[in-house]
Amino acid sequence: MTLQLDFTVNHGSFILDTRLELPDKGVTALFGRSGSGKTTLLRCIAGLEHPRGGRLVFQGETWQDERTFLPTYKRPLGYVFQEASLFPHLKVLQNLEYGLKRVPPGKRRVRMDQVIQLLGLEGLLARYPDQISGGQRQRVSLGRALLTSPDLLLMDEPLASLDATSKDEILPFLERLRDEQALPIIYISHSIDEVIRLADHLVLLDDGKVVAQGGLQALLTARELPFIRTESASTALHAQVSHPDVGDELTELAVEGQPLLIAKCSVPTGQPVRVKIMARDVGLALTPPTDTSFLNCLRVTLLDSLPGTLPSQALVRLKLGEQILLSRVSRRSAGRLGLQAGQRLYALIKGVALS
Repeated sequence: MTLQLDFTVNHGSFILDTRLELPDKGVTALFGRSGSGKTTLLRCIAGLEHPRGGRLVFQGETWQDERTFLPTYKRPLGYVFQEASLFPHLKVLQNLEYGLKRVPPGKRRVRMDQVIQLLGLEGLLARYPDQISGGQRQRVSLGRALLTSPDLLLMDEPLASLDATSKDEILPFLERLRDEQALPIIYISHSIDEVIRLADHLVLLDDGKVVAQGGLQALLTARELPFIRTESASTALHAQVSHPDVGDELTELAVEGQPLLIAKCSVPTGQPVRVKIMARDVGLALTPPTDTSFLNCLRVTLLDSLPGTLPSQALVRLKLGEQILLSRVSRRSAGRLGLQAGQRLYALIKGVALS
């Protein structure tokens, strides 16, 4: 574990009380409703809040305990806020150089050209912040943070102030950051779609307390948590590209030894990918259909079922190898199929999206 923390923060009407051990790689998402304590927890990690009795150990180094408090400027972290907060009088390149200059040359692990290429900033360097879009400003802000060569990156709802178009613009760059940089990231969001697309590990907060934490798929499909009781119930499956181009503008993936077709993408053979499948896009059959428009039919085993979001629905959890798939069907269909735990079924998948 890279980060061990224990914080109690009393803000009068709100109390944050958290104890966590977070993984040393990938993206950990802090998720919860507004006011659940996500930003307060991130500020504690950054040293912007100093609760008495708090404890924080990062990769074996104590940043805070009863005797120690490492100030923010001495913590090897980068922080990306909701607003880009760039210097308006400096061009993009100069804003990036500000981050670089905060690190002595001998301690720089991240090069300017790496960041420019990673975040697609080549055509923006001579512009001022007011001459670029919101999504582009956030990419510059992220680049400035990366150029401080942090050991840990904190991101506080970096897409919250962006419109849908700008979010779609920056998400691929965040995915590249996750996949190409060996840098642990703690990412705050109240958007489950963002979390599914970016996160590896998930921490669910409510009213200042940790409700649950664990791998993304495990929490998305846990019957005791709220995610599967929403209209957008879904899972994130781990797969691998087996054939980038199988004709008809399709790419074939392998998921638990079975083929899964998606819209053609430019991902090379053997590359691991993650796909999002919504419960409402998964139908069930007792035998593999022959005359159907569904391209994807996966062999699964029924784990259990529970009431859906409507009285007429059932939410079914399906075992797909070592992973879990969700299906939302009508109660009438569940009765007609005689659904029961351990039953062998075929999952007919209508929609699959790379996440």
